[in-house]
Amino acid sequence: MSQPILFVCLGNICRSPAAEGVFRQMRPGHPVDSAGTGGWHVGEPPHGPMQVAAEARGYDLSPLRARQFVVADFDRFDLILAMDDQNLAEIKRLQPVGNTSVLRRLTDYAPEAGRDHVPDPYYSGDFDGTLDLIVRAVRGLCQSLDEGLDQGPDQSLR
Repeated sequence: MSQPILFVCLGNICRSPAAEGVFRQMRPGHPVDSAGTGGWHVGEPPHGPMQVAAEARGYDLSPLRARQFVVADFDRFDLILAMDDQNLAEIKRLQPVGNTSVLRRLTDYAPEAGRDHVPDPYYSGDFDGTLDLIVRAVRGLCQSLDEGLDQGPDQSLR
């Protein structure tokens, strides 16, 4: 069975829905979702410029809606991937004692990119650059899944 994956960013309107959309296309049928650590945009579609950048590459983000990360997500997802250290720290703070969900940064799957986070295009305006990094990291994630890595908390990418 495929391990459910959750992508997490700050507001769930740019980076994490883009990662979800890219992953959905690369792995149709694999259980996946996205969320934000903040609740400002709950119920909203992905940010317009991110949808435009994604659509130009064939990724349709329009059906997605923002939601906030909740503690119950630890019961639903085996692998939770944060877009940056701030989001990762917030997720770790909420992780229940004894929970075995694997927590990582998405960029851990693209070490050759030399980035330790996915920059937030909501602030930088670089939607294409962010999407380039997301696509590269999601490809690395898919390769990792194909190789049987990330099957539990004791597994390591490196």
